[in-house]
Amino acid sequence: MQLKKLNDKAIDQLFEAILTLKDLEECYVFFDDLCTVNEIQSLSQRLEVARMLRKGYTYNQIEAETGASTATISRVKRCLNYGNDGYKMSLERLGR
Repeated sequence: MQLKKLNDKAIDQLFEAILTLKDLEECYVFFDDLCTVNEIQSLSQRLEVARMLRKGYTYNQIEAETGASTATISRVKRCLNYGNDGYKMSLERLGR
């Protein structure tokens, strides 16, 4: 899915709101209101899967360490290989 194609004002507002957050504490407060615990865990799991794939971990290692399904790992790998480089950009900026 390519979010740019949606060009939705509500999505723009969400991203702009995220960009206003100043530190981890503000992120915790905002995302605690915005998302369920499971949604946050799923998002953070995908980022960790992306990090591990970039480091050369196997599917079995990733599954054992993160609990991610092979379907999730495959989806993240597809995004790493054919996506918009969002994972790469973020992980590089984090130094991971």
